Amino acid sequence: MRILDIEIDNVINGIVAIGHTDYKTAIESFVPLIDKTEFQRKRQDRKFYRKLERDIEDGCVIPPITVALITNSFDELKSPENAGEYITKHIESSFVLDGIQRLNTLSRLKSSDELDFSKKIYVNFIFCDSVEKLLYRMITLNNGQRPMTPRHQVEIMMANAFNFDDLGVKVVSEKEATMKEARRSFRKADIVQAYLAFMAESPIIDNKKIIEEKMDELLVSKIMSVEPSQYKSSFKDFISALQKFQDEPENFKWLKVTNNLVGFAAGMKFSSNRILDLDPEEFRTQIHKFEEAFSDFNPSRIKVGTYRRNLACEFFKNFESYEHMDSDELLSEFSELTDE
Repeated sequence: MRILDIEIDNVINGIVAIGHTDYKTAIESFVPLIDKTEFQRKRQDRKFYRKLERDIEDGCVIPPITVALITNSFDELKSPENAGEYITKHIESSFVLDGIQRLNTLSRLKSSDELDFSKKIYVNFIFCDSVEKLLYRMITLNNGQRPMTPRHQVEIMMANAFNFDDLGVKVVSEKEATMKEARRSFRKADIVQAYLAFMAESPIIDNKKIIEEKMDELLVSKIMSVEPSQYKSSFKDFISALQKFQDEPENFKWLKVTNNLVGFAAGMKFSSNRILDLDPEEFRTQIHKFEEAFSDFNPSRIKVGTYRRNLACEFFKNFESYEHMDSDELLSEFSELTDE
């Protein structure tokens, strides 16, 4: 593997190393990265890529793939030589941001007698200190590729970047969970929704009235409109909040509600330091107040789920303005916002 150049990505405050390796090394080093988790994008029907297989055997140049590494060790990446050494040492901790299907296709040819295994494949390595910034870059790389939705990209990023058990939060998929586990855990689908809301800085990340492809397009636009270099906090702060507050049963019950969780994630991004200062009892008091105010809205006159998401987001986004209000004062503020 040879690194030719390094460059700064000023948008995500990261470093990009441009290099190349040969097909043999790519199959040995990069293909295992795309099989690390169950969340990786499903492989397309082989017949869809047969033409690419033939082109590769005939000697085409495969478009560059992109591999990501999360690191704070930027001092070790000052030159192409240093970057190459760092990549070799930490390759098993990296993951593929763009090029999964190209690598799958190449892997299927590993027994081919017609493949020139010494041929070059170009690789961009992105080094970044933030999962959120990498997700931003991942979406800009994959936007427009129909088989991979923003939600699926978040699943891949979460699977590579977060070990929820180590972080003290139990997360299970509906298919994996027993009834007992489901009651004691957060739903994976809800955490994905929360991550999207966190990235978009908005609780409005789905709408059944809008076709899915268009909704994904709108969601990508929201995420891309957020300046990644100005993120207020990390999604790990949100996970830390779940870990801190979940042992109080009423907190856990409230956070298990999808609309509450999504609104909380979108809003907490702006006030994570203050919210993480709360202890579980203080958090419980605050959500009690929120519920008292919310219960005074007439459910027959509002879209309850949408109001809940929006107001939970508003409450935690501007938490320092609301935390000392009582429920009546909070209701007054909420009613003025919803009348606009």
